[in-house]
Amino acid sequence: MDIALNGFLSIVLAIACVTDVREQRIPNWLTYPAMVVALAAHGILGGSGGFLFSLSGLGVGFGLMLLPFLMGVMGAGDVKLLAAAGAVMGTWWIVEAFILTSLFGGVYALAVICCRRTAFRARLLALKDSLLLTAATGSLTWTAPTDDTRLPRLCYGLAIAAGCWARMAMAVWTPDLLHLG
Repeated sequence: MDIALNGFLSIVLAIACVTDVREQRIPNWLTYPAMVVALAAHGILGGSGGFLFSLSGLGVGFGLMLLPFLMGVMGAGDVKLLAAAGAVMGTWWIVEAFILTSLFGGVYALAVICCRRTAFRARLLALKDSLLLTAATGSLTWTAPTDDTRLPRLCYGLAIAAGCWARMAMAVWTPDLLHLG
């Protein structure tokens, strides 16, 4: 991957981190232009093959985050950020970055849970009550905890950035450590 595109993606990821933490959203004004720049740069540098490389990375990045988005676990900005990163990184690198993102996201979620033990305990009790009620009645039932025990919203843009940066760093030190393709 070209060093200029790595730098460009790093800037996009840094801005996404700031906006995700401050506003709990990753704006379209950041993700859509990043996709266009990546597609254009790869198209100019690599012709139709470069454009298809970028387009396939965009599609895979989008696809990897689509199910979590449809389940309500991720926001649309997270989906578009990984798609933009995929447009820069290409198919295999974005898959590898997604694996690293998932690891960082899991650690991040555990840290949040540890910091908010009361809310987590309330969620577990609600889950237990729901399972018991479902078993007793035979119909799927969810008992929601009270509003004051809600878990904080995760800023998953941080995990996406960490996963992408980790993959970029690995390319420098161990280029084929995770290579799937």
